[in-house]
Amino acid sequence: MFNDGGYWLLAQRGDLRRALRKTRHPSPPRAREPPCTQSQIVAYLDVNGREVARVHQYLRPDGTRGASGRPDPKRLVVGGTLYVLDPTDG
Repeated sequence: MFNDGGYWLLAQRGDLRRALRKTRHPSPPRAREPPCTQSQIVAYLDVNGREVARVHQYLRPDGTRGASGRPDPKRLVVGGTLYVLDPTDG
């Protein structure tokens, strides 16, 4: 749903504003990212400041995203319905 809705592209274009909600160092070696990589929770906000998506990402010291290189969606609002990733699924 996140990919089909183009949320990441909308954020990259500036149609959605990104707001950092939480940042911390990942727990090596589980994250398998370079030292000083930040584990981040980022909200995507519409023009009215309403959260439409929330993602997790690893931000490396060089500014690139770790893991797959794309944000990992955790929450999404579609048509007024909030969808939340089930942490026990998978």
